[in-house]
Amino acid sequence: MLSAIVLALAATAPPDLLAVGVVVARRPEASVAILRAGGRSRVVGVGDSAFGGRVAEITSAGVVLDFDGTRATLRLASAPAALAAAPAASPVAAADPGALTMDRRDLERRLSQETSRILAETALVPVQNGSQVEGFAITRMPEGTLLTDAGLKAGDIVTEINGTPIDSLATLIGLWPKLQNETSVRATVLRGGQPMTLSLSLR
Repeated sequence: MLSAIVLALAATAPPDLLAVGVVVARRPEASVAILRAGGRSRVVGVGDSAFGGRVAEITSAGVVLDFDGTRATLRLASAPAALAAAPAASPVAAADPGALTMDRRDLERRLSQETSRILAETALVPVQNGSQVEGFAITRMPEGTLLTDAGLKAGDIVTEINGTPIDSLATLIGLWPKLQNETSVRATVLRGGQPMTLSLSLR
């Protein structure tokens, strides 16, 4: 019976299908995942069709896909070794331990090198007070990237970026284009229940 299920799954699912990132929301239908196969990536939610299957569930551990009645769980994949080994620029630390100063060209170069790894290895979970989202907890993140160099740690709860409260995934995603021309980025995080500010200045 088990071999029949494996054969049925192999016949429908791409052999290189991976779950490379998830954002888990309190309401399951609001969670999203990044799936990759055949060199293509797709952002999907529960109920979406992708790569021959339908997304049945998204959790912090991975994604459950339904292939015509046969369910398969895709665990979150690690970044490829080539990405994990990408060289990083040495940041210039400011006097404040929660501050970092970088050249804009270095930032852009590192983003081009590290974005795939950050998406693959970072997991966020919304933190709510009643029905109100008050930030996103970083439950998993890659070491040696811009995120850790900027001072973020797994367990931090990001509550505000450049004065904007992070009250939804849409708000968090919508900040990206607004930050493109900023000369500094300030994040307010809760660490061990205590608020602190992390800042990145660009020159």
